[in-house]
Amino acid sequence: MTAPRRIAVAMSGGLDSSVAAALLAESDDQVFGIMLRLWSGGPNGANRCCSPADMARARQVASQLDIPFYVQDVQARFKEIVVDFFIDGYAQGTTPNPCLECNRTIRWDFLLRHALALGATHLATGHYARTERRDGAYQLLRARDQRKDQSYVLSVMGQDQLKHAIFPLGDLLKDEVRQIALDRGLAAAERSESQDLCFVGGGDYRRFLDHMQAALPPPGPIVDQSGLVLGQHQGLAHYTIGQRKGIGVAAAQPLYVLAKDMKDNRLVVGPREALGRTTFQVGRVNWIAAAAPPAAFDADVQVRYQAANQPAHILPEGVSSACVELDDPVPGVAPGQAAVFYQGQVCLGGGVIQA
Repeated sequence: MTAPRRIAVAMSGGLDSSVAAALLAESDDQVFGIMLRLWSGGPNGANRCCSPADMARARQVASQLDIPFYVQDVQARFKEIVVDFFIDGYAQGTTPNPCLECNRTIRWDFLLRHALALGATHLATGHYARTERRDGAYQLLRARDQRKDQSYVLSVMGQDQLKHAIFPLGDLLKDEVRQIALDRGLAAAERSESQDLCFVGGGDYRRFLDHMQAALPPPGPIVDQSGLVLGQHQGLAHYTIGQRKGIGVAAAQPLYVLAKDMKDNRLVVGPREALGRTTFQVGRVNWIAAAAPPAAFDADVQVRYQAANQPAHILPEGVSSACVELDDPVPGVAPGQAAVFYQGQVCLGGGVIQA
């Protein structure tokens, strides 16, 4: 007879993690909840993922499910690894994705190790993704609910993480998840979702950067592709590749941010047709299979969370870099964001888009 698993569930007080905990608590497994206390430096002073109200709600859900509940303070680690990474990215002219860095270093490294130290055999989260073991290796798959699929932000995982990972919501639609919460009377059943970065305190990231007094590039010229000065930008950190609104330059046709010239502190703008890229490099590549493919291969590439798949040719270059050649020009390829590779439903991994 197989011994029951001991599963730690990462809880946030939100709908998804609460339902993940509820489904596992109804199984034959031993389940306990664990919540991370994360740093926040936003004007409102509370991290969206662990506000006092969220913590109270998570405790209430754990009590409803009759499972143990623990809190681990990682404020200093989160600030140093995730928040400083976010600030440094903007200081260097990129558009960083802190959610990937959090999954890489906090949730699927620190939290997983902490859960295992508490006697867990697995760590479960409320992410919408699936796993499968095939030919002795673990695969990360897209979720059944394509609108909620979060395999993009989990592309930093490897074999050592996936063998311990459980995603109870991977085969469920969002509406089904909410109905499960309502049917069980969970405290988080009616909680709405937030799309804000968890540590900015509910405000705009630009306000957060100003609040943190980050050492960012100063205002400078806005230029077209020929170098003609069109206006003045507020600081390169206030813009991202592909942005159209809020540039502050009047023109006969819509202008888009094409590039951020860090050397000369210039914001380069132009028409939409000049925005597309067909080739770019990626660094810090993580191959979920643990080894880089031995040769170039074709795959779909996703260049932002919830962006459409783009057919491409991938050329691995060493262990942790690759060149991506898109079949068609794609706008919004922003340095600092992740390019994630897929073949069908299988996520192969991904890396950080380079300038």
